[in-house]
Amino acid sequence: MIRSFLEGVGLFGRGLGTWLNRPGLMLLGAIPAAIVGAVYVTGVVLLVINSPAIADWATPFADDWDEPWREITRAAASLALVGLAVLLVVLTFTAITLAVGDPFYERIWRATEESLGDAPGEPAGGFWEQLARGILNALRLLLLALGIGVMLFAVGLVPVVGQIAGPVLGALFGGWVLALELTGFAFDARDVPLKQRRRMLGHRRARTLGFGVAAYLVFLIPLGAVVAMPAAVVGATRLARAANDEAGRHPQVTPRYRGETDQTVSST
Repeated sequence: MIRSFLEGVGLFGRGLGTWLNRPGLMLLGAIPAAIVGAVYVTGVVLLVINSPAIADWATPFADDWDEPWREITRAAASLALVGLAVLLVVLTFTAITLAVGDPFYERIWRATEESLGDAPGEPAGGFWEQLARGILNALRLLLLALGIGVMLFAVGLVPVVGQIAGPVLGALFGGWVLALELTGFAFDARDVPLKQRRRMLGHRRARTLGFGVAAYLVFLIPLGAVVAMPAAVVGATRLARAANDEAGRHPQVTPRYRGETDQTVSST
């Protein structure tokens, strides 16, 4: 499991290495990340400044508590709120940046596929079908992120334990959703729906988490997302290809592609 996790970290590291080999291509992917990131940084700063007041508003049940319990509870709520915001910022930042910079990231994805050989053709369906599919997948992942965020916010309300468990669980769950988001280009080109994408990546969950957690942590570094975003697209392409190759070797994890019949699936 540890070796598989480190393998996933290595995939992200190889994406970062692409900056040395194809700096011009990677710079294209940094532009939309920088634009979206500037907006998000402003919002996060405002949230951190106002988090104590928001925490007071969110914990009216503690108004009559004696000190230090009231202050401890509200401090925990403030930290939990910031943790929830960080999780949602990272995940929504990725989704919005991929949408804003779609032509740039598709070019990075295509170049990565071609450099590895046996590149897939264009995704099935016309422009509007692909757009609708992308929006639907983004909404599903956003709902998943919101559910995870609410759970982590509740965990963060527990003094001491929540402040340790919250960030760890946030990195794990956030890394998983990041991997699902970033592998969209490679899996869509292979006509793999989101449900089967989760199944294929879950077959080697430790590797998927290694990649996702590494990307998630780098995204937390100031300006880290600008450099990491195009690198994450490269690493996610490698991750998706590995998952797809393994699905071909293990029929029990082979996705049911659109248009496949039950007889076709059973024959594989």
